[in-house]
Amino acid sequence: MAFYPAEKEAVQPALEKLAKELHTQRYRCTSLLGAGEYQLLSVDAPAVPQDELKTAIRWRLKDMLDFHVDDATIDVVDVPVEKNAPARNHSMYAVAARNQLIEQRQGMFVDAKIPLKAIDIPEMAQRNLSALLEPEGRGVAMLSFDDDGGLLTVTFSGELYLARRLDVTLAQLSQEDGEQRHAIHDRITLELQRSLDHFDRQYHFIPLAKLVLGPFHMRAAGLQEYLASNLYVPVEKMDLESVLDLSKVSELRSADAQQRYFLTLGAALRHEEKML
Repeated sequence: MAFYPAEKEAVQPALEKLAKELHTQRYRCTSLLGAGEYQLLSVDAPAVPQDELKTAIRWRLKDMLDFHVDDATIDVVDVPVEKNAPARNHSMYAVAARNQLIEQRQGMFVDAKIPLKAIDIPEMAQRNLSALLEPEGRGVAMLSFDDDGGLLTVTFSGELYLARRLDVTLAQLSQEDGEQRHAIHDRITLELQRSLDHFDRQYHFIPLAKLVLGPFHMRAAGLQEYLASNLYVPVEKMDLESVLDLSKVSELRSADAQQRYFLTLGAALRHEEKML
């Protein structure tokens, strides 16, 4: 594992250094968008042939985006329906980012001579890790925190069924004031209760096995106990060593390091998706 820190305005030199020292042409490289660089929207799947799907989704998004749809790069993620259930409308996730941002990101990697295989989003990176924890026939909810806030996902059979953002950052979660920390725990619990109740109503055929908390440092450790006493599902904290071989990466043994690289590692687990 290698870490190349860089200020935002100095990313390009860092990429070029990384490419030279790690010989990145030997690897499959993925870049991850930040929380404010895209929109993830739930839409009804249009009843159109597959080759017309993205055009139909683009039309549906024209009044939902905070920028003009002609300036958007769009992709879709299907949300599978219950097997053997009667045919009915179902949902999809549409991902939209500004063309300019995508072109800039691609250009950075081209200029650094790094072969960029995909540009992914945090929800799918977290899905990749959550899928490793699924018991047979049951779904897993996962909640992680970073400087952008909280991210809740629910996966089943390796598919993303639910994705929600929580307006609680890692810094807020880690504050030392007991009263404020209790209020934050209350906010998180209420949001989880609402989200999981909604999930149960919409996807009654998926039994949830547990809620797994992504790694975080000890100052936030009280969250697990608080949620366990207020939610109907078991609450566990994730240790990446339980699903990944970290024997040769001692830097990832600490909870702080696992939290810092959590979504990066999830993005690295990406496999080629079926194209829609």
